[in-house]
Formats: sequence, C-alpha cells, structure tokens
Amino acid sequence: MIHVDDVSVKYILGDIKELSLKEFFIRKMRRETITQEFLALNHITFHVNKGELLGIIGSNGSGKSTILKVLSGIMPPSTGFVSIHGSIAPILELSAGFDGEMTVKENIFLRGALLGYTKAFISERYEEIISFSELSGFEDVAFRKLSSGMKSKLAFALASFVTPDVLILDEVLSVGDIAFRKKSEQRMRELFDSGVTTILVSHSMSQIREMCTSVLWLEAGRMRGIGGTKELCDDYEQYMKTK
Repeated sequence: MIHVDDVSVKYILGDIKELSLKEFFIRKMRRETITQEFLALNHITFHVNKGELLGIIGSNGSGKSTILKVLSGIMPPSTGFVSIHGSIAPILELSAGFDGEMTVKENIFLRGALLGYTKAFISERYEEIISFSELSGFEDVAFRKLSSGMKSKLAFALASFVTPDVLILDEVLSVGDIAFRKKSEQRMRELFDSGVTTILVSHSMSQIREMCTSVLWLEAGRMRGIGGTKELCDDYEQYMKTK
C-alpha cells in the first residue's frame, strides 16, 4: 500500500530576505555562507503492506512529523519517491480548519467539507459526532470559547469518521481526558480492524507496543531500524536511557 524509496527532505536555513542588498553582495564577494542546508530526512526507505499498522518512533527532531507530511502530500521530498495506493486521510493538526467565530455546529459542517464529507453525510452523522465529542449543549457556542480539550475532542470526532484506505495519525490518540483517550483508542481500533492501513506517530510507547504490527525508528533524520514492535521498542527505550 505504501512505498517510500530513498526519500530525503532538505531544508534551507537562513533567510536571505533579512539581509540588505549591500550585505548580501558583500557576503557573496567574501564567499561567506548565506544559507545552510539541513537534512530533515536522509535516505529513508520502507514499505507498508495492506492492513498493517506501522508505528514511527524517535526523539524530538528525529523527522517523524516530516515523514508524515511527505506521506500526506503536504511536503514533496527533495529526492526519492513515495507511492501510496488508495485514498489517504491524514490527521495531523486537529485544530486546523476551524473558524473561531463560527459555532460548533457550523464548524462541523465547515470542517467536514474540508475533510471531503458531503453535507448529506454530515447531516446524517451529526448527532453521532456531537455525542462522540461530548459537546451536547455546546452546539451554538463559538468555537473560540471552547477549552483546548473540547476543541480537540470535536476535531478528533470529525476526523475519525472517515474510512480511508490509508490513515496517517500524528499524536492524536492523546487528546482529551483519560476517558476520552480510551474512547478514541477504541475508535481507532475499529478502523484498524476494518483493514485500514495505518501509520501512527506517538511518544506513548505503550500505545505503540499495544497497537502496532511493526515499527520504524528514526533518529536525526536517519533510519535506526525497522522491524518487529517489541524488538524496536526495547532498543529505543534502552537508547533513550543513555541520552
């Protein structure tokens, strides 16, 4: 379902726009470095078969969010090739796509449209979405007045009602309180059990161990390993103890 072949992502650090024209030419004449290149991902290759759940682990700045953006089509790779068969539903930034001045009800239809849902589909599932997000009684409240936890619950409820071929998740199973996290994990398991191919980034090693069929370990933009969940999680936790 997912093929990532020799993918690298290069960032350019330093903003030429902050230099005056005079300073720019002086640095060029002196052959001083104006910008620097940073490899966020360095020759990454892996494959995910249909129905598998790949967990991606690594310390902060290891490239986890970058590879998800590449897989989601948000960011093109600098080099290499990505192939994904079927429809993709990336759930990366839960609060993106909402209007703070619009009500909860209005935002459900707005965000639903951005996710590709039809108005008829949203109308049919509206009560279910409200119930799942635990926002009954807040439907006419402006989105900006909700707590951060309530916003996350609504975003997750909307996003999790999609049934794609490939689901891409970035730390979204940690939203809300303990009871809601359990409910969101159960909802994800239902999607996994339906055969959806999934990629999950999480700092919760218990989630990775319990839910993933295989693991990719990234560190400083490079692959440290890919394979069995227990083996990779054990190696990663041992590595983190030495940092």
